[in-house]
Amino acid sequence: MTAPEADLSGWVAAPFTGGGYTHDVYRKGTGPGVVVIPEIPGAHPGVLGLGNHLVDNGFTVAIPSLFGVAGKAKTVGYTTGVIARACVAKEFAAFATNKQRPVSLFLRALARDLKASTGAKGVGVIGQCFTGGFALAAAVDDSVLAPVLSQPSVPLPLGLTRRSDTGLSESELATIAERAANEGLCAMGLRFSEDWMSPRDRFTALKERLGDAFEVIEIDSRPGNEHGFTKMAHSVLTDEVRELDGQPAYEARKRVVEFLTERLT
Repeated sequence: MTAPEADLSGWVAAPFTGGGYTHDVYRKGTGPGVVVIPEIPGAHPGVLGLGNHLVDNGFTVAIPSLFGVAGKAKTVGYTTGVIARACVAKEFAAFATNKQRPVSLFLRALARDLKASTGAKGVGVIGQCFTGGFALAAAVDDSVLAPVLSQPSVPLPLGLTRRSDTGLSESELATIAERAANEGLCAMGLRFSEDWMSPRDRFTALKERLGDAFEVIEIDSRPGNEHGFTKMAHSVLTDEVRELDGQPAYEARKRVVEFLTERLT
């Protein structure tokens, strides 16, 4: 059995401008809105499979194409090229610590637009891998009610300081902590236990600031784990999902849908 995948069938693309940036955004579905930020190398078939799953569960999904070619399958060469370009882009500030990333302004504008177009009380945002932390940064805007950080990897965890950096500026994190304390904002974090690209230290730092408002799911990928995950297991909601009851990534995806439903409906 392989991870769920899909193509661009039924997705409608249009350019969207916000925060000084313009990207194509692929939309599909009805119901409350969820922004699904692709992982590198882009809106590949696994990301589209996740999007379709959310559509099937009653959400309007918007996928911004921040890098790569939407619908293109992952290959080593393609992924390497996208990583090289993304890591030097000012929009993402891949190595900076205590930094507001310019892409967050685009994502907040997109969240506001999605809230307005769906008429819901707010939207969810799912970030993955390179974009994992961007979901929480989007929640500085009060249109975002349900941020989900799946294996957040920026800043790239080179050195102790970057391992524990949350991927946000202090002012952004303070705003989110204030929203959690006073407005009931909640966030989710997902990672594999042995995933060096998404260090446990990062979730520890977020837990210290957000407390019970930050729900963490950590999937065992230690050697000899029951479900056979390798120590390289990384993409919780795409590559590692097998649609079998009890499979931890599948159960994590179920919990994300529950979380979005609880917060948005």
